[in-house]
Amino acid sequence: MTAASLSAARILLIIGGGIAAYKSLELIRRLRERGARVRVIMTQAGKHFIAPLSAAALSGQKVYDDLFSLTDEAEMGHIELSREADLLVVAPATADLIARMAQGLAHDLATTALLATDKRTLIAPAMNLRMWLHPATRRNVALLERDDVLFVGPMDGEMACGEFGPGRMAEPLEIVAAIEAALANTTVIPLPGGARAAFSSALAGMHVLVTSGPTHEAIDPVRFLANRSSGRQGHAIAEAAREAGARVTLVAGPVALPDPAGVQTLHVESAREMLTAVENALPADIFIAAAAVADWRAAQPGRNKIKKGGGPPTLKLVENPDILATIAGAARGRPRLVVGFAAETENVLDNARAKLRAKKTDLIVANDVGGESGVFGGRSNLVHLVSADGVDSWPAMDKSEVGRRLIARLAAMLGAGS
Repeated sequence: MTAASLSAARILLIIGGGIAAYKSLELIRRLRERGARVRVIMTQAGKHFIAPLSAAALSGQKVYDDLFSLTDEAEMGHIELSREADLLVVAPATADLIARMAQGLAHDLATTALLATDKRTLIAPAMNLRMWLHPATRRNVALLERDDVLFVGPMDGEMACGEFGPGRMAEPLEIVAAIEAALANTTVIPLPGGARAAFSSALAGMHVLVTSGPTHEAIDPVRFLANRSSGRQGHAIAEAAREAGARVTLVAGPVALPDPAGVQTLHVESAREMLTAVENALPADIFIAAAAVADWRAAQPGRNKIKKGGGPPTLKLVENPDILATIAGAARGRPRLVVGFAAETENVLDNARAKLRAKKTDLIVANDVGGESGVFGGRSNLVHLVSADGVDSWPAMDKSEVGRRLIARLAAMLGAGS
């Protein structure tokens, strides 16, 4: 399925056992009104929160819940059920369901369908904030992200238990938007071999150097200048480069993400520290500056915490070093390809073209990070590849997919893997 429209799309919706299950009924309605066909699997726990009859009435289809049902297996076996869909959606995805997915368990119809599918899966987590932030859940989420599972949410908000924080399931229309973004790309999971094997050696023997995340520029010992970058895109690019067979060095600013497996990760705080780490990591065949480096820093950070009183202090700023321009303009040892990012809030393409010329890069990956885009801190991205040859605009997709496509493009530009 490559059409972005939901018209005639086939969605297999798996409803887990969480209080947010009531939102899944609205999700079914929203998908149906856009022309999608929805089949539903409910876990046994999910049936404690909403009635299968409600899901059946809204979907217009039978609800499936029993792995060992003789009639269901005869009419629509779990293999066919998962493979006839264009996309699998888990909403709500509880901590338990996420854990079982990460471990590849198949205890019931839901997890068996998830394991037997040849299509990608989008999950909408929903759980108590402490469960979401628990190290075990973070490990499970990281495993699923490496397996190309797509995520929408969770969002910050008030919980049914009265606590407030991350763990609230995304709203139905937010999930619909994520489904549309997923369907804009192929959702078929390729078997090992073929194109996947070619990709796995596309950058073999090469060194790829990537920057990721924000930088923190100290104002005093407790305050700093920063931005909303999560580092997800840079980390996804580093993982994709590793998958393509490269030796990868990732220079990461302060992020709340696990280090990608098989990647040498160097942790820094400030722009000056990032530049030093990048220069020390050279030489490299490809340099990808995905980090959102702070443009300015305090000229004289306070040695002690700046106290209130007498009005706000005057903060004098000085420019940080331009890491991208420094590497791209190097007279000696310049990487064969230098890629920059342009995070813009207006005139995205014009600003990206200007940056391409000014920084002397080979490629600029431009995106709109305005307040409504959800790119900074989010899991999806809509980018434009700007080069001297023109602009290639990609549809919205998961940041992991952006990373793989970008690495494949760079490999093609180098003539690698051919």
